[in-house]
Amino acid sequence: MGLRVSPVRVIRPGKSGEQRDIVAAEEPLEIRLEYGPEEQRQELRLAVTMRTPGNDDELAAGFLFAEGIINSPEDLVAVRYCENTKKEERENVIRAILDPACRFSKSQLERNFYTTSSCGVCGKSSLEAVRVSCLPVTSDLKINSDVIAKAPETMRAGQQVFEHTGGLHAAGLFDRDGKLLMLREDVGRHNALDKLIGAGWQTPVFLSEGFLMLSGRTSFELIQKAARAGIPVVAAVGAPSSLAVSLAEETGITLIGFVRQNSFNCYTSPERINFI
Repeated sequence: MGLRVSPVRVIRPGKSGEQRDIVAAEEPLEIRLEYGPEEQRQELRLAVTMRTPGNDDELAAGFLFAEGIINSPEDLVAVRYCENTKKEERENVIRAILDPACRFSKSQLERNFYTTSSCGVCGKSSLEAVRVSCLPVTSDLKINSDVIAKAPETMRAGQQVFEHTGGLHAAGLFDRDGKLLMLREDVGRHNALDKLIGAGWQTPVFLSEGFLMLSGRTSFELIQKAARAGIPVVAAVGAPSSLAVSLAEETGITLIGFVRQNSFNCYTSPERINFI
């Protein structure tokens, strides 16, 4: 699902030639929301995100949870592709069906919710709408520094689509001993994390007992999603933004950047790391 074949002209010193190359797939996914009491069910076209096809149900569930539209597994009855759309669009339109008892304020949706594969907050209609309510992350998790340092290599070995294309981000969940528990890939950093959260959000204790490894830089919305999921430690091979550092400090998340084989930078809450 995540691969496409494309013709390419390869240019090398003194020669060139036609070949076929494998590239990462990128297609739009429209997320629709069915909600309201039984006698007044409504449908809302909530969001369009550019994603790599695959694990779309997890993406939708993780997105709704991270945005604060749903707060528990009981809020979500089902996620399925829309059968009443054109055949060629069917796998790119998905409906999340909320429990009739699930209530949310439409003021939560002060956003046209168009997102791209590079930005998870594009389209917010106000600065206030960017922020989602997050409880402080409390955890007694302790991780040895060498476990953090080895995580990127372990995650890269598990990136099957990246191995073929070199064009996907990854979000991986590890236990305290460095075992890779779950991995999701996507052209969008925020989509990869939504897929991961969507896969594990029904067992929040599971998410809160591990640490998150990201393949790129860490921005504000990724920390916000991690905080919503109760993930206590977020590490990345790239740099964090200033807002990511501020939100990590505010929510009690241990934020780590520039993870290399023998080193990394810890920006907030270093007490969760055993430096050895």
